[in-house]
Amino acid sequence: MAIEGADIVKAAAFLGASISMGLGAIGPAVGEGMVAAKTCEAIGKNPREAGLLTRTMLVGQAVTESTGIYSLVIALLLLFVV
Repeated sequence: MAIEGADIVKAAAFLGASISMGLGAIGPAVGEGMVAAKTCEAIGKNPREAGLLTRTMLVGQAVTESTGIYSLVIALLLLFVV
C-alpha cells in the first residue's frame, strides 16, 4: 500500500481545513468578547443608552462573525471540492 499523490492532496486539504477553522475562529471570538465587554462598560456608565448600545453591539458582532463564516466556507471548500 503506497501513498500516492491523491492521498497527499486529500491529507493537505484536511490539514488546511482544520487550520482554517482553528485560526478563523480565534479572531471572531476575541473580537466579540471585546465588543461585549466594552458594551457592558458603556451601559454601566450610561444606563439610559442601553438600547442604542445593545443594538450597535449586535451589529458589530454580526460583522465580526462574518470572518468566521468566511473561514467556514473555505474549510468546506477544502473538504468537499478538493
